[in-house]
Amino acid sequence: MVNDSIHGNIELHPLLVNIIDTPEFQRLRNIKQLGAGYWVYPGASHNRFEHSIGVAHLAGCLVKHLQEKQPELKISNRDKLCVQIAGLCHDLGHGPFSHLFDIMFIPEARPECSKWTHEKASVDMFLHMVNNNNLSKIMTEHGLVLEEDIGFIKELIKGVDILKEPKGFNGRTEDKSFLYEIVANEQNKIDVDKWDYFARDCHHLGISTSFDHKRLLKLTRVCDKPEVKSEPEVKSEPEVKSKPEVKRKIICFRDKERDNIYDMFRTRYNLHRQAYQHKTVNIIEIMIKDALLKADAYFKISNAIDNTSESLDKYTGLTDHILEKILYPDFDTQNLPEDTKKKLEEARKILENIAKRRLPKFIKEARLPDKENIQKDVLQNNWSKAVKECNPNMNPEDFVVDMVKMDHGMKGKDLTENVYFYKKSDPTKAFKINKNEMTSILPKRFYERLVRVYYRGSDENVYKQALECFNEWRENNFGLPEVLTCSWNIDNDIH
Repeated sequence: MVNDSIHGNIELHPLLVNIIDTPEFQRLRNIKQLGAGYWVYPGASHNRFEHSIGVAHLAGCLVKHLQEKQPELKISNRDKLCVQIAGLCHDLGHGPFSHLFDIMFIPEARPECSKWTHEKASVDMFLHMVNNNNLSKIMTEHGLVLEEDIGFIKELIKGVDILKEPKGFNGRTEDKSFLYEIVANEQNKIDVDKWDYFARDCHHLGISTSFDHKRLLKLTRVCDKPEVKSEPEVKSEPEVKSKPEVKRKIICFRDKERDNIYDMFRTRYNLHRQAYQHKTVNIIEIMIKDALLKADAYFKISNAIDNTSESLDKYTGLTDHILEKILYPDFDTQNLPEDTKKKLEEARKILENIAKRRLPKFIKEARLPDKENIQKDVLQNNWSKAVKECNPNMNPEDFVVDMVKMDHGMKGKDLTENVYFYKKSDPTKAFKINKNEMTSILPKRFYERLVRVYYRGSDENVYKQALECFNEWRENNFGLPEVLTCSWNIDNDIH
């Protein structure tokens, strides 16, 4: 029994306790859920450890609800346990400071591994944990069939879009396809992972939300996937009788919950706007990333993502504590090569600047045009040109240019695109709600990018000149081709 600050008393299956009591899972106690957010929000001290337990709890609650309300689905306790394990282990692969590691550090430290994700690492760590702690025997004792269930749990952690063809999963049959939407829903991003971190992050950040995951959970059902009407095929050969096709099943929500679902997506956007992508959080994360890149010369942090037993052992010990090792080295640095020694000293100075709050000054931010192929390095080069044109004496290296991406959770897609509902009068039929019926205040677009500029120096005159330069740079469309030009008004400036 665990007393959780969000969900109250949580009862854990013995197998989940066995998983929790492993070094691979315990490391999550030392990985901040919100990365550098703790430097801005003192209450954001929660870790991946409690979030993962919360996801396992909600996964169990949702499966139990479906078991009781729809016995015809034939959900077994074995199914439930697999989904709970996936919820518990879905974040095993997070590195130091969560997304800072896989989104910012690894792409620069290991460009050849740019497609590496924490989801892939979570699967690797899960298998490593099972082998290292002899969990296979315990899993079998609790009724799991390893040949099927290990693969099923891996799929649940990685996420499978069940609406894509051809069939993209092997762990369960078509009639159990809805189970893939519970932990990592690749169809519409409505899953228990978000339900937990929305509630948990809002609680610790002190941000209010009107989204009610408890109500939504109780108004969830499984329906058959609606058939897509198509033109009949012209058959030149006699029809061959085949086995009746099993309809794929999907999770649906009561139609009256459409505003609650919109609140969910809006909560995600608000959290990004107010906390995850906060201007001070972002610059601290950039500084931590730079420190890790320099320290990589000695600590070989980036090598820990290799899928070998030795690397995974190293990854098990890689947490937020890496910063303390850089700040207070417990080894003799004098005998190191000069280049390595210099980089370690530079890394230490960066972290000292964070600790003493000597941060680059925020100049300004602006919304970028709606064009997919705008790259951060292009903006950096264009800003450098603008700075030199503004004042040849200003040094472009004194500035940090950052590009921030924000959406409602579906990478700019319409929120109603892949969300299915059911009616009280016909709970077996799944349908989509028209965008106009969802809510009258849906935004016209669900995705935006911002460009932010920071100044590393302390010269007040340079700062003022840079501010003027930014305004001119923005008016000139950030130095981008004219085809990208967009109109600006006072509402476009976000301060």
